[in-house]
Order: sequence, then structure tokens, then C-alpha cells
Amino acid sequence: MAQAKTDHVGAAIVIGVGPETGLGAALARRFAREGLRVTIAGRTPERLERVAAEIRAAGGSVSVKAADATSAEDVAALFDEAERDRALELVAYNVGANVPAPALETTPELFERLWRQNAFGGFIVGVEAVRRLAARGGGTLVFTGATASLRARPPFLAFAAAKAALRATAQGLAREFGPKGVHVAHVVVDGVIAGEYAATNFAEYARSKGADGVLAVDDVAEVYWALHRQKRSAWTHEIDLRPFKEPF
Repeated sequence: MAQAKTDHVGAAIVIGVGPETGLGAALARRFAREGLRVTIAGRTPERLERVAAEIRAAGGSVSVKAADATSAEDVAALFDEAERDRALELVAYNVGANVPAPALETTPELFERLWRQNAFGGFIVGVEAVRRLAARGGGTLVFTGATASLRARPPFLAFAAAKAALRATAQGLAREFGPKGVHVAHVVVDGVIAGEYAATNFAEYARSKGADGVLAVDDVAEVYWALHRQKRSAWTHEIDLRPFKEPF
């Protein structure tokens, strides 16, 4: 594995880290490779520790924090941990809970749960991030969106409503805190991400995409890093990513 660089000595947070093959883990690896100390957060400590072990083996600096993104107390403690002895410069909100269900089978409880995980958690993390980043003069906050951020198609009504709300949250924060030096970006992931989630939940569909028909997590992570490195005279707020052969 590539060894960590020392170009950056600040801190980063990645919220929504699951399996080693997922996007959250790829983001953490990419940020750590640049010398940032990365605090990774999720709900499953065992998965977090596996990702952390991989980063440490490559020479990166990482800390682990089990946290609920919908809890303001958990999120504040997470940020305190990340800023323990380094200045925070980059936050990625990568929570993407999704349960397909036709409209008539979407219960109020399911609708609210997806909204809380995707949108409400994004709001809590986003506000905490911009408050701290603005206070230190700037930084980057990136939200992971989806095809559903832009259009609601069956059977993803609840997921689309939640992701559209997250997109609106990102826009509002960008307009308010961009002038204060905080770069807020929203990444529309328009396609299937290769990894454990796709293999477990819709393996046949992912296989039907063929060679280069799914998004490679490391390539997506590269875009997040590029967003963080943009000069403030030419910031991107929203970018959409898809395999070259994905129709849109």
C-alpha cells in the first residue's frame, strides 16, 4: 500500500464508514494518505476498527468513534475527538440509508427513518461542521448524494424525499457559509458503487452493468479530494459522477 504523505497536518472526519470496500472507507484512506488524521464514524465498531487497521498499516493516522449522526450530542463529541490536537479542515457526510418500497408499502415509520438518517443527520453534522470551520477561517464539507437527490422513481419515494432534503441542506449551507470561507459541496453519485453493499443487496443488477459499468470507490474518493483542493476563486458546489457508459 502507498504510504501516507505529510502534505496536510490537519484533521478530517468521515461519517458513514461501513465495510472496507465501501465509499466511506475509501474516503478515509484517501484523506489519510495526504497526512490528515482521519476520524471515522459509523454505527458498527467492528467495521470501523477493520478500516482503521488498514489505514494504520499504510502509515496513516486514524481514530475511531462509534456515533449516531442523528444525535447532536454524539456529533459534537465526534467533532471534539477529531479536533483534539489538530485543526479540522475536511468533513464528509456519507450516510446513505436506503430501503426500496413502493409508495403504498412505505410506512410513516420507514419514511421518517430514512429522512432522519439521510437528511436530519446531514443537517446536524452540517451545522456542526460549518460552525467550526467558519470559526477557523475555512475548510470543506462534502455531502454524498444519489440519483434520487434529483428525481424520485419507484420504489424509492422515501429515499428520494430524504436525499432531496439533504441536497437542499447542502445548498443552504453553501450559500450562507461560502462567503465565510467554507466550501460546501454535494456529490451526486449517479450509478452503482462497487462494493459489499451492491454485492449484498443487488448483486445481479450490478453484474448486469458489465465491465466498467459500476463506480470504483477509489475513483469517487479522488473526486472528493479534488473538491477539497479547489482554489476558492473556482469552487464547485455540485458535481455528478457516473460510469462512462451509464445512461442519463
